[in-house]
Amino acid sequence: MLSRVADSCLWLSRYLERAETCARILDVNMQLVLDFEDQNSGSSDGHWLPILATLQDKDLFETLHPEPSPDSVMDFVTFEKTNPNSILSSVTCARENARTVREQISSEMWEELNGQFLYLHSPAARAAFRESPIGFYRGLVGRLHAFQGVTDATMTHGEGWQFLQAGKYIERADSTSRVLDFKYHVLLPSEEEVGGNVDITQWMAVLRSCSAMEAYFKLSHGRVSAWDVAGFLVLHDSFPRSIRFCVDALDLALHSISGSDRGHFANEAERLSGMLRSNLDFTTVDQIFQTGLHQYLDQIQVRLGAVSNALWGTYCRWL
Repeated sequence: MLSRVADSCLWLSRYLERAETCARILDVNMQLVLDFEDQNSGSSDGHWLPILATLQDKDLFETLHPEPSPDSVMDFVTFEKTNPNSILSSVTCARENARTVREQISSEMWEELNGQFLYLHSPAARAAFRESPIGFYRGLVGRLHAFQGVTDATMTHGEGWQFLQAGKYIERADSTSRVLDFKYHVLLPSEEEVGGNVDITQWMAVLRSCSAMEAYFKLSHGRVSAWDVAGFLVLHDSFPRSIRFCVDALDLALHSISGSDRGHFANEAERLSGMLRSNLDFTTVDQIFQTGLHQYLDQIQVRLGAVSNALWGTYCRWL
């Protein structure tokens, strides 16, 4: 496979996963704000800026919007063309990467992605957003899920598909770490104790952001705590959005591309992914909190970035 093709497949998948993450966070944050208003927990304005910190877009936002507001944050993360991480920009970049590898993907994949691109650039998208932002974001997540289903059902599961998987799981692991870190950036009111109503509401929002509520409650029997939620989203081995699951799937995709045995490594990307996978396999939630959840998640993001750079250096260096 040509390096440029591998690069396009990798980033096609990453951009779509990034768009889905933004949609999930905005959807759940709107519900969180409504929950706080229902609980009379004070002003909800402080729940919008942490989104920008989570997505690392705060500096760019402040150059465009000196006075932040819920509307300006949602518009910036959803439709702002100058924001490279906005939903609109991510889908646009994904479509451009798909266009360059039309011979690798199925016609059904192209039609699904092109339809999403045209919709987001249409007045109909703006109208749907104004009418019901929550409905708009949920519809977008559904269409992105449809693309994943079409991809799995219509594309040959060869090298191109494996690069799509690698990109998806790098981005998804990173996104889950950032959604968890979102809780770190949302400060509790000074009078609210850990384990109080506000704290539990915020942790439930984290679960909803990862579509993990039902899976989590089947294991926890209704108990919500920082320890249990973080342990589930970081270390669970069979939930498809946990960091451990994503890193394992990433490592499998990398070994499928090279053809090497998973007990060994053929390149730097496989070595780094294997080390991260092993660390997650043998880490406990107690060790995570001894390190500090925020600090541990920062380390995960740095290590995922190292795997991504090594993957690009091994397969995608064509410029």
